[in-house]
Amino acid sequence: MNEPSRVQVVVAHPDDETFGCGSLLLHAAGVGATTAVCCATRGEQGGDERDLGAIREAELRAAARVLGVRRVDLLGFGDSGMSGEPPAGSLVAADPDRVVASVRQAMEAFQPDVVVTLDGGDGHRDHARIRDATLAAARSLGVGRVYLSCLPRSLMRRWIEAMRVQRPDTEHLNADDAAVAAIGTPDEEITTVVGAAQHLPTLERAMAAHASQTSPYDGLPEDLRRAFLADAHLRRVVPDWAGGPVETTLLP
Repeated sequence: MNEPSRVQVVVAHPDDETFGCGSLLLHAAGVGATTAVCCATRGEQGGDERDLGAIREAELRAAARVLGVRRVDLLGFGDSGMSGEPPAGSLVAADPDRVVASVRQAMEAFQPDVVVTLDGGDGHRDHARIRDATLAAARSLGVGRVYLSCLPRSLMRRWIEAMRVQRPDTEHLNADDAAVAAIGTPDEEITTVVGAAQHLPTLERAMAAHASQTSPYDGLPEDLRRAFLADAHLRRVVPDWAGGPVETTLLP
C-alpha cells in the first residue's frame, strides 16, 4: 500500500499558511495527504500589541489544527516588516545561505513529496526571501514537486480597487503606480487550480484563529472573496511546466 503524500508549506509569517495556502492545505488533508507548515518568523512586526510574536505563534498553531496540519516548524528569524531598515536578526537581514539551510533542515525532518511557498507577488520582502530560500532548499534535496502559491493578477486588481474604497491606508497601496500594477501573478502563468469550495466553512474558522490580524478578504464583495478562497491557484516550478491543460491537483 502506498504511503500518503507529504505536503509541506513554507511561509514567512503566521497567517500566511491560512490566508495564502489554507484552501490548499485543506484540500491536501481532505484527500489523505500528511501536511506540515514551516514558518520563518513569529510575525512580531504585524501590529502594536505587547508580546505579539507569542500571540501570533499561538494563532498559527491554532489555525494549523483547524487546517489538519500534522507538523509546525518555526525557524526563529525576526519579522522584517514591510519597509525601512530591516531589524537585526530579521529574515531579510539574515545571511541568505543561513535561511536556505534552516528551510532545508525543516524539509529533511519532514521529507515532503510536495513543497509549496508563496510566490511573493504581493510585494512583501519577507515573502520573496522565503520563496527564494524554499526553492533553493527544495532543489538541493531533489523534492519531486514544487509549487508557488499565487495571487492571480486579475483578482489582485479587483482587490486593489476594493481596498482603495474599504481601507485606503493599506500599505500595499502606498507603492508607486507601476509597483501596484505589478502586484500578483499574470493569469497566464497559473499552471494549477485546485478546487476547495467544500472546505470554505473550515477555512473561515482557521482565518478567525488569526484574531490579531486583519484578514485581507474582509469587506470584499462576496463574489471576489469566494474567487480568492474557493480555489487554490499555483504555478508549478518543479518539474518544469511544458504547457497543456491546467492541473487540478498538485499531488503526485
